[in-house]
Amino acid sequence: MVNVTELRPGNYFVDEGNLFQVLDILLNKTAMRKMVAKVKVKNVRTGTIMEISRNSGYMVDTIRLDKRQMQYLYDSGDFLVFMDQDTYEQIEVSVSRLEWEKQFLKGNEMVEITSYDGEILGVNLPAKVALKITQCDPGVRGDTVNKPTKPATLETGLVVKVPLFIEEGEEVLVRTDTGEYDGRA
Repeated sequence: MVNVTELRPGNYFVDEGNLFQVLDILLNKTAMRKMVAKVKVKNVRTGTIMEISRNSGYMVDTIRLDKRQMQYLYDSGDFLVFMDQDTYEQIEVSVSRLEWEKQFLKGNEMVEITSYDGEILGVNLPAKVALKITQCDPGVRGDTVNKPTKPATLETGLVVKVPLFIEEGEEVLVRTDTGEYDGRA
């Protein structure tokens, strides 16, 4: 247990049954009052970002999240299946929990699985992934003043806007934080 004023950005802690990651902390001390810690946190389970205020002396449990590299195998419909390369243990994660990440996963990719006390919290993707374009209209010459783009469907079903010179069958880099085209692979 640590005092809430000792938390730093990047720390994880449990408060009132919720798992939080510290994003920022502001300590405020006035002459007539105890120190107040305003902590900007992200709820690890839901992803919501909020600010909580606690007086100095309030104790919280700091925790460590388990992170391990696993291979994405396949989508079984309701679950995404991952395998540990060392133990060959397979785990299933609900598709509803990984809606965003699913758009960037293709078979046999290595990802980092984050868990706490046996509960799978999420999947950490690389900053960019290379995906093949499965459907794309041919580029049309004309409006080249405003960086013209066209929609392209990728092998995972994700639709991104790509420049006119990109053709069907090419591999492109896509940012996993925004889901936008980043360049050719």
